[in-house]
Amino acid sequence: MRTRFLTAVASILAVAGVAAVTTSTADSAASSDAVAYRTLQSGMLVGFYDDAQIYGRTDWAFKQLRGLRAGIVRITIDWSTVAKRRPQKPADPADKAYNWTAVDNVISKASANKVRVLATIYGTPRWAGRARNRLPRRMTDLRLFSHAAARRYSGTYRVETAENEPVRRLPAVRHWLAWNEPNNPVFLKPQWKRFRGGWRPQSAFDYAKICRAVWTGVHSTRLAGERVSCGATGPRGNDAPRSSRPSTSPLVFMTWLRRAGLKRFDAYAHHPYYSSRFERPGTVPSSKKSVTLGNIGVLIKQINRLWGRKMRLWVTEYGYQTSPPDRQFGVRYRTQAKYVHQAFAIARKTRRIDMIVWFLIRDEKRLSGWQSGVISSRGARKPAYRAFAKMRR
Repeated sequence: MRTRFLTAVASILAVAGVAAVTTSTADSAASSDAVAYRTLQSGMLVGFYDDAQIYGRTDWAFKQLRGLRAGIVRITIDWSTVAKRRPQKPADPADKAYNWTAVDNVISKASANKVRVLATIYGTPRWAGRARNRLPRRMTDLRLFSHAAARRYSGTYRVETAENEPVRRLPAVRHWLAWNEPNNPVFLKPQWKRFRGGWRPQSAFDYAKICRAVWTGVHSTRLAGERVSCGATGPRGNDAPRSSRPSTSPLVFMTWLRRAGLKRFDAYAHHPYYSSRFERPGTVPSSKKSVTLGNIGVLIKQINRLWGRKMRLWVTEYGYQTSPPDRQFGVRYRTQAKYVHQAFAIARKTRRIDMIVWFLIRDEKRLSGWQSGVISSRGARKPAYRAFAKMRR
């Protein structure tokens, strides 16, 4: 259900790109590094991911983020929306093929509200590949787009505004994420392919190329403090190449990522969602193919083995749905609030997690969507809203 929500985001971004009006509040924001951002006492960033609200109702969304005392907001920079046609100078953010209007507006709002941005680069344009969830034909295209995005949001890039207004400097983005849940066929296909008489997770080999392209593109700006996370793995997979919907479990995916030669990135990202409404944040899943918060130590051991003990961990998606309205996967409102505290206590205790991002701010209206927001679809604040607002900082 959550994947239906995410795949609908592209149309929202396209509309926002036309409707967004750049504000002047970013004129005084020289760099996000100069702002006193809100973090937990342990140094862990706490934030939200809700593109539908952030792009579609920007002023309202940031008003809620202030009330929630969010330190970071995750957004999608949709390559297929920003670059609907092939740019002539892809490394230049000023190329006429690029439309950054919606992204500029959101990042400027974040800076004005003293909220950091985690920017996710995702979505192959038609001119660059077969579909949004397919590997680009040329990885150079993705690398140069990543460079253009990082350059535009370097904290030093200047853009012209309306007539008779001074040139202004766009705020900085220092946290980046390469793609989304590449072990899930909704976001990356194919997942498995035949190889030498057997099967191997092709998604891991393709994603290794994606991660390298984004990491290299962002870091080619040579700016201090930029961090690119890779992985963004979903919590489970079936490892069944012959199934009707093959996917890859996170631990298997990570193993093959390393075999594919992926060595350099700045943090590993994971989405440790629960699989049943009867599971608490600390519940250890029964399946060895799942990695939730309850067995996050297994993932950390895998990170240690493959990339070393210095590699940090970012939880770039997490949440609990509520009942009502979702009586199949949801928990009671007060239970959701209780689980907020339990989940963040687990994250702090690991001493390895630098960030945890809750999905969503507001429930989707469709029951077939996702209802993990801290605000109901009708606009009522759930107890989880207060849990975030009052959480120890």
